[in-house]
Amino acid sequence: MKSAQHGARVELNNLTKRFLGEQAAVRDVNLAIKAGCFMTFLGPSGSGKSTFIRCINGLEKIDKGAIYVDGLPIHDPKTRSTEVAKKVGMVFQDFNLFPHMTVLENVSLAPRKVKKMPKEEATELALDLLAKVGIRDQADKYPAATSGGQKQRVAIARALAMQPQVMLFDEPTSALDPEMIAEVLDVMKGLAEGGMTMLVVTHEMGFAREVADRVIFFDEGNIVEQAPPEKFFTAPEHERTQRFLAQIL
Repeated sequence: MKSAQHGARVELNNLTKRFLGEQAAVRDVNLAIKAGCFMTFLGPSGSGKSTFIRCINGLEKIDKGAIYVDGLPIHDPKTRSTEVAKKVGMVFQDFNLFPHMTVLENVSLAPRKVKKMPKEEATELALDLLAKVGIRDQADKYPAATSGGQKQRVAIARALAMQPQVMLFDEPTSALDPEMIAEVLDVMKGLAEGGMTMLVVTHEMGFAREVADRVIFFDEGNIVEQAPPEKFFTAPEHERTQRFLAQIL
């Protein structure tokens, strides 16, 4: 049974993002995500799903609309990035670890610098999180000495170290060898079971079908269709969704 105690509600109103000289990458998207909900975002390349996810933690400044996480106005220029970091964690497809720091240092850095956590406390938190993602034994290694799957699990632990209420994942397994994908997905399943609000851009259809509470299909910057996974994969209503699934399943 899921508990929503760790998660937060996310609300998006008329979210629009344009890049210079291009049509809108995200156009008038409205979405309300309940605390503790696990949502997967599918769609063809260039459909806007990664831009959408990056808007939610302020990596992309939006042109119109509003974004609230647990009531915090992410879109407001007066909202400090440190406030956003305490609410929203993000895991990228290419890890983004600091190569000159050990695994332990990568995970404990943000709590020390942003939350001003004492070093001993931050180290203890980091070790607990590395144990949670199954790589406590890698704490003293540098990223270069770890596998791709281990790097991504370090990245997940690092995002969790800020104790966020929402976790964003932008194609977290796309840079991994096939045999390493399962270990990262298993960690994500564990987070979902713990009640974290999770928004995941992915191409892993089996994972989306098994774990998601809801599947969102993006195309040309819009939400074309959204449904519980069983309905989405077995009886999609929109013709564009049907074409997409016919190509990939």
